[in-house]
Amino acid sequence: MHHALITGANRGLGLEHTRQLLERGWHVTAAVRNPDAADDLKALPVGEGKLDIVAYDATDLSSPAELAKTVTAPIDLLFANAGMAAPSTRSFGSAANADMLTEFTVNSIAPLALVEAFADQVAASEMKVVALQSSRMGSIADNDSGHGYGYRGSKAALNAIGKSLSLDLKDKGIVVLILHPGWVRTDMGGPNGQLTVTESVEGQLDLIARAYKQPAMSGRFFHVSGQDLPW
Repeated sequence: MHHALITGANRGLGLEHTRQLLERGWHVTAAVRNPDAADDLKALPVGEGKLDIVAYDATDLSSPAELAKTVTAPIDLLFANAGMAAPSTRSFGSAANADMLTEFTVNSIAPLALVEAFADQVAASEMKVVALQSSRMGSIADNDSGHGYGYRGSKAALNAIGKSLSLDLKDKGIVVLILHPGWVRTDMGGPNGQLTVTESVEGQLDLIARAYKQPAMSGRFFHVSGQDLPW
């Protein structure tokens, strides 16, 4: 049974990743801020899979190390999915505020802390895949509309971190994927997105399955369609 650890698993893309992996018979450790309130997770049909719901706070950089004390099994897929977009950091004039510090913590520093805490467990697995939930908004070359200072900046930082991880973890056999999920109809993406949550997750899981067999995919920035995105 393959094992995935997914952060931000209580809603949106994280919840759908959990659902689809359980449907495929995976063991999923779903990391959420408040396990007691994770009603949608608890309602998922487990089938042949296995679901553990654990506490994780992406704003607390000690949280990954604490989690690693209780989640000790090999991890085939470590998915740093938790993210945030602060409305107060979108527009020029007042974007440089305390919310931006939280945005960088959640979107870029916390994923690094997560990988640092669990790299050896990923290396001990069969698949050895780390996935980072980034965004096309983190592409500097693709920025032709401005704004989004906190979200763009934190996702660009995540992309740089992911590239470094792909090099530093190569000797461990770990593949690091930097993923853009597409414009998805979620709470964050809004109602006008081009993809359903189901479609986006199906595409991302296809990329993850391919990466398991194609280590040359490591350190690249992928659209959910499989297209390489510019940095």
